[in-house]
Amino acid sequence: MSLPQPSFPEFDGPPDGARGKAEFYFADLRALARRAAVEAAQQDAPAPRAISQPAIIGATLLFDLCAFVGAGVLSHMRALGGDAPEPTLLIWGLALATAVGLFTLQARWTYTIRALADFPRQAMNLALAFALAVAIWDADCVISGFERTAFLRQWSLDWFAWGVSATVASRAVLAPLLRAWTRRGALARRTVIVGGGEQALETIRRLEESGKGALEILGVFDDRNPTRLPDALGRYRLLGTFDDLESFCRNARVDLLIIAFPLTAERRILHILQKLWALPVDVRISALGSKLRLRDRAYHFIGDVPFLPAFDKPLKDWEVALKAMFDRCAALALIVALSPVLAAVALGVKLSSRGPILFVQKRYGFNNEEFGVYKFRSMYVDQCDYSAAHQVKRGDSRVTPFGGFIRRTSLDELPQLFNVLRGELSLVGPRPHALKCSAAGQAYEAVVANYFARHRVKPGITGWAQINGWRGETDTVEKIEQRVAHDLHYIEHWSVWLDLGILLKTPFVVLTGKNAF
Repeated sequence: MSLPQPSFPEFDGPPDGARGKAEFYFADLRALARRAAVEAAQQDAPAPRAISQPAIIGATLLFDLCAFVGAGVLSHMRALGGDAPEPTLLIWGLALATAVGLFTLQARWTYTIRALADFPRQAMNLALAFALAVAIWDADCVISGFERTAFLRQWSLDWFAWGVSATVASRAVLAPLLRAWTRRGALARRTVIVGGGEQALETIRRLEESGKGALEILGVFDDRNPTRLPDALGRYRLLGTFDDLESFCRNARVDLLIIAFPLTAERRILHILQKLWALPVDVRISALGSKLRLRDRAYHFIGDVPFLPAFDKPLKDWEVALKAMFDRCAALALIVALSPVLAAVALGVKLSSRGPILFVQKRYGFNNEEFGVYKFRSMYVDQCDYSAAHQVKRGDSRVTPFGGFIRRTSLDELPQLFNVLRGELSLVGPRPHALKCSAAGQAYEAVVANYFARHRVKPGITGWAQINGWRGETDTVEKIEQRVAHDLHYIEHWSVWLDLGILLKTPFVVLTGKNAF
């Protein structure tokens, strides 16, 4: 598999004749002062919003799931009228109706902040979802020859009434809260503007008029001397130059980046896009004043301002919420189910060599942030390599006999389920790499130009690269190139079904023990 590459023409510097001019490039003597200003701007940048949009969507999704299941169970028990419950019928009914209902809600774009703030639309969608879910369940029962029609009718009517009542009541509380939070700016997306000319001024003015509360503009990036910027831009902080974009967006947790150049400035736009491809940030190009006229569906609108989409975050808020909910529920279930195995491995580590049971190693996570990953210790305590400066090789003398067994079977990775519960890992995603990992003696980022693009999503315990044989030691350049290529393929093609397929295949890959030692 070849590495995905952003399809940009090569940028080889500023336009002809512009080199050395102050319009785009400063003299090197200004670099130190510029960097100091950027660091100060990053320290003073407003703290990330207290109310997370994916958290709101995730909580709403979880409530709807509980409403489908809870209303189904209660209505089933009431319809029985004291008779013994029918577990098989109940479980199949809950699974089918809940899946149909949640799919219907998602298909009607129910799980977005804008939609959740629209109470009439929410009430209509919820009634439709419950009606469709119950109707399909009833049809399934009739086709299967279910004869207790009075019982089925009572169960279905109660299920619909109780489920709709609970979810509509929750939206009646949530919708005004979301509108109030939006007015206060508590749900605003942290935004930076790239470009300090008239296009940027007009874009900001229109956003302030029609997109109030949707964005929190942190400041502006431009390569020109501040004295050459329009006076009306003075109330927005100049955060730095184009070279400072990547570090600022990572450190300040930027959600949206708006490029406000005239569309005719292709070279500058391409130059900026090349810097932003590896960031977990939505990138939009302002289309104000453009003579190019496309259908409305080609634009993304904020208020009444049209933007051309350049890059999107790999996972939207609904997908982030769904994945996080699945990860935590599945991790908790796996911890409970595998608790005897966890206890046995912990005892084996303790008895086989002196030292702690767990080994904590710093690794790169989402957005290049460092976190401590948990593993069962597989090396002698005085030879543990906390930075992974020297990868484990076949027959490595640092690995204990019991450690070799748990490494071959990947049992040493089981404590990472607790990382999943903490929100640091996902069950499926690009494997997190240690800080000093290398391929053929070179740092990963030096070997693969787009290496950090794999950090646009949360890392995982297992992943697409692992089930395709690219796990274990990376002693050649090809191995890390193939691993990154598979990671980027996973990010670009993510779906719930892909995650489930990877999870189902992982045990079979682990049993082979290929490339694990």
